[in-house]
Order: sequence, then C-alpha cells, then structure tokens
Amino acid sequence: MTRRPANDRELSRVAATRRGFHDRLAALDPDRAPTFDPRRTLRLRVEFERQLRRRRTQVAFGLLLVLPLVIALAFKLGGAAGSDAPQLVGLATAGGFNFALFTEFASVGFLIVVVVALFCGDTVSSEATWSSLRYLLAQPVRRSRLLRQKLAVGAALSFAAIVVLPAWAFVVGGVFFGWAPAKSPIGGSFDTSASLWRMVVVIVFIAIRMMIFASLAFLLSTAVDNPLGAVGGAVMAAVVSSIIDQITALKSYRNFLPTHYDYAWVDALSSSIRWDDMIRGTGVALVYTALFLGYAWLRFERKDITS
Repeated sequence: MTRRPANDRELSRVAATRRGFHDRLAALDPDRAPTFDPRRTLRLRVEFERQLRRRRTQVAFGLLLVLPLVIALAFKLGGAAGSDAPQLVGLATAGGFNFALFTEFASVGFLIVVVVALFCGDTVSSEATWSSLRYLLAQPVRRSRLLRQKLAVGAALSFAAIVVLPAWAFVVGGVFFGWAPAKSPIGGSFDTSASLWRMVVVIVFIAIRMMIFASLAFLLSTAVDNPLGAVGGAVMAAVVSSIIDQITALKSYRNFLPTHYDYAWVDALSSSIRWDDMIRGTGVALVYTALFLGYAWLRFERKDITS
C-alpha cells in the first residue's frame, strides 16, 4: 500500500501521478496565489487540433470519404441490384437518400464501430504509450479534467464521423443516381422534407447506439497502455455480441446485448415512424454508457500511473 507523505516537503518530492496528489497540493499555502489556472490546462482547442493532425484521424476520415465512392462505382459497373435483392440493397440506386441509407446499413455493424472505437480508445492509452501521461498529470492536470477533455474530443470526432458518412454518401448518391426522395423498403416513398427528417432520426439513433462502444473503448483506454488493446477490445465485444445475437434460443435475453438494436433505425422508414425498438435501444445504450464511463472514472481516479 502506498504511504502518504508526512509533510509538505515530502509531498513536493512525490510524483504527481500518485492518486490524491493534486487534492493535497491544492490545500497547501491557501494564502498564496496559484501559479497555474486549472481551467486552462489541456484546453479543448489544443487537444482537438492535436488529434486532427494525427495520421490515424486523417486516414479514418479518408476511408469514410472513399467508401461511398467505391460502393457507387460498384453499382455503376455491376448494374442495379435485381428485384429479388433484400430490403435496402434493391433500393440503393433509387437516389441520394436511399444510397445514403444503404451505406449506413452496410457500415453500422462494423466500420462505424471501428472508427468510433479508434477515436475513443486511442485517448488515454496513447498518452501512456508515448510515456507522456505522467507528464500531463504533473502539469498539473487533474485526472477528472484529463478524462473529460479526452472524452469530449473523442466523442466529437466520433459524432463527426457518424454524420460525415451519410452526408457524403447522399452527395455521392445524388451525383451518381439522382436526387429523388427516399423510397421505403416496405413500400411507398417520402417527399424531400420527410426523407430529410428520417435521415436525421437515423443518424441520431446510430450516434446514441455507438455510445456503447465509445464508452467501452474509453474504459479500456484507461485500463491498458496499448491503444490497440483498447480499440481491439471494443471491436471484439461488438463482434461477439453480434454472433451471440444470432442465437434465437436466447429469446428475450438478446435484448440486453449491446448490438441487438443496432438496426432498429429501419423502423424510421415505415410510413409512420415506429419508435418502440428505437426507444428500447436508446435505453440500453444509455445504461451501458453510464456503467462504462462511471467505472472508467472510478478506476482512473484510484490508480497509480506508472506508464
């Protein structure tokens, strides 16, 4: 068990990476003006610009921009899907809205999970890999502020990726296949305003669902020193959950799996939006997110940083 410093002189020699250090440091010399402003350490703007300059961020967004082009060219070269094609696949070339919906359908099960896990899992663990985590805490940056700033930037990049993919897919689909309003896979079509409203519902619901894997990746990022372990752990959890969800013998127990409601947004394409499964999926996502983030904060606040 770590011995606590007996006096101020001994406290000054203790590494700032020990839990409780900043609380005791703040209590020293209350009449003396602080030499730093805790609100100005690790600014969001600085952290956001730093993450945007990283190669993995540029590659991730580049992949999201290339994917719709590849899908559109595949449809152009291979021809439209046959009449027996399932659901959204057969309507992918009906216009920009349907092409964007198909791109979401093809990406939400794996690609978006990987991108979100990358942005939120490569946060604290990357600092540990670069041996800079201890220096960040010694500035001093409070642990709660470090986690908050890192999570805010990772969540912002994740949400940007979730929005960029369908928005760019809509532009690509419009250029290749026209700008017709969305057609429902169960029959019927919508006008432009209804199509846009349904796209917004789909994007928001997917963003809420991805909070599960964003928070899990962030939790793993506080627990391991290798970003690959954090990102890979979140992606593996999504894959395993998807496999288990195919076991129908589990019946209602599948409702609690992280990936069970990932495609509930398809209900937004009916003549009148059916909210039941999307509400359930939102509730499950919020519970998982609260548990993962709560444990991440609790664990990181109590651990000694040695990386």
